[in-house]
Amino acid sequence: MMMLSGPLSILMGASGIAGDNLFAASQYAYRFDLTAWGWIHIVVGLALVIAGMGVVTNQSWGRGAGAAAAGVSLITQFMFVPYYPLWAIPVMTLDLLVIFALTRFQASF
Repeated sequence: MMMLSGPLSILMGASGIAGDNLFAASQYAYRFDLTAWGWIHIVVGLALVIAGMGVVTNQSWGRGAGAAAAGVSLITQFMFVPYYPLWAIPVMTLDLLVIFALTRFQASF
């Protein structure tokens, strides 16, 4: 799921950097320039892709990095809700599922 959420965030970031008129928010506490939001989404998306590759290749750091990256993505998507809620809410759901999957206990027999 991180390998899905990461590229989606990267594409959202590219839209923000391009100055797409898709996003609009009036008086909002977390109001940043769309270019700033674009770079934030690209960095978070790259972190999700790298962590996803770590999980897929069963690296020791993959699960921790994946949970941390999904947590950061969850926070940034929450802050992005007023700009584009139809995008942010489903991605937040993906991030919650990633955190649940990576942090649940797995017994080793």
